[in-house]
Amino acid sequence: MSLPSSAAPPQPDPRRWLALIALCMSMLVLSFDTTILNVALPTMADRIGADTGDMQWIVDSYTVVFAAVMLPAGLIGDRFGRRRMLVAGLAVFLAGSVIGSLVDTPGLVIAARTVMGFGGAFVMPLALSVIPSLFGAAERPKAVALVSTAMAFGMPLGPIIGGTLLQHFWWGSVFLINIPLVALAIVACFALLPETTDPAAPRVHASSTFYAAAGLGALVYGIIEAPSRGWGDPLVVTVLAASIALLAALVLRERTVERPMLDMSLLRQRGFLWNAVAATLVSFILTGMIFVLPSYLQTTLGYDALGTGLRLLPMMGGLMVAARLGPALVARTGPRPVIVAGLLALAAGAFLGATTAVGDGYGGTALWLAVAGVGFGLSIVPSMNSALGALPRERAGSGSGLLQTLRQTGAAVGVAILGSVLAAGYTDRLDTGGLSPEAAHTARDSVVGAHAVAARLGDRALTASADASYLHGMNLALVVCGAASLATAVLVAAFLPNPRAARPAPAEAAGAGADAMAGQRADA
Repeated sequence: MSLPSSAAPPQPDPRRWLALIALCMSMLVLSFDTTILNVALPTMADRIGADTGDMQWIVDSYTVVFAAVMLPAGLIGDRFGRRRMLVAGLAVFLAGSVIGSLVDTPGLVIAARTVMGFGGAFVMPLALSVIPSLFGAAERPKAVALVSTAMAFGMPLGPIIGGTLLQHFWWGSVFLINIPLVALAIVACFALLPETTDPAAPRVHASSTFYAAAGLGALVYGIIEAPSRGWGDPLVVTVLAASIALLAALVLRERTVERPMLDMSLLRQRGFLWNAVAATLVSFILTGMIFVLPSYLQTTLGYDALGTGLRLLPMMGGLMVAARLGPALVARTGPRPVIVAGLLALAAGAFLGATTAVGDGYGGTALWLAVAGVGFGLSIVPSMNSALGALPRERAGSGSGLLQTLRQTGAAVGVAILGSVLAAGYTDRLDTGGLSPEAAHTARDSVVGAHAVAARLGDRALTASADASYLHGMNLALVVCGAASLATAVLVAAFLPNPRAARPAPAEAAGAGADAMAGQRADA
């Protein structure tokens, strides 16, 4: 028998902690899947002929679909059963992973990632919304902390798992690893999770879902294609204009309905708006940095996939340490100084990384990665907690939904913009003189392609030019990251309120976050 979202079980379910393992497994797979692929991108570029644009779409196809589908997915779960839809999302994610492990062309890999993004959009909100039906107020903070730990652990785990797999198996193994984990999570969810529904949840608006998916997709496509075609190309201009029109239609449509899926009126709350801006920009920078780094570490510095994964850990380590320190600092100073300090540290790390020169070793990279990681941790956790804390409790659900959607959009646009800056800087500096048109085209597609051409021709000058050109493009992308972070820090310092009222302990705040996520869409 289904339980309404607001009703707790009369007695604690004796299987609740086993059920939590199923939820942790689901979130762990989603978490490390966001980073596991990045170390595989250079290998995929070599094995399946993926150029820079293909690699951008391999990452962004997942994120765009995830951002567009997450809100309607949560509403569908509320109406038709959260466990049922969570298992369905895991099954779709599993199908995408199977497809990804079998295909051998960039287009089919992008298709597989699109399927995985669709499934993941159901898993993320519904896994969190099940928690209040299993745990009472006393146990809920601990349950949320365990799920959050699984999510945090997955990010640094992804590059290590990916690197290990690539060292011993073919590139498709980064998809194959998902299959047993997701299958086990499906069985555990079926066996252990209770079914819950909320028949009063808002209906899914098909038009709003279409506007969101098409608008985001068009925006990302235009940004990715612009460096190769030119910003004035008719196709690029048309696609970007269409994206603006579609996203404007989304905003107008949602403003006309009584219970919108995406409550844009929340952006009138100054505390929510500027915290959301900070969280979105941090997601923009984080995903963009993780996208541009692996090719530098593997192709230019010569590390294998496992070595690359291990060398990304300073960023993740700095993030996790700062995320644990952040709540104590916020309790002392309020959120604004901590968020501003995080954004300034993030800017410092990016600008330091932009000074990387040809011939530099890994030591300098490890330093700026650690600084950037500290910046991420100090800015992302307080900004997200403060965004929801700035809203009345009855609007926390819709605020959480809007915040997550903005963050996913920022991540997709970050890969598109920073990848495009990287591609433009690389192709502008690359010297392809003396190469055949075919060889020159391959070299311009990616630094991996340039190395392959250079190895075939024995052209050391091309190798040196490719490495220097890629480093130039990466440094330009890091300058954009630093400038965006610095500008956001100034805006946050000027406009973000800084409440100093007594704040809940970290565990209680995590429980409130779970309530907000579980109640997501309740007042949308």
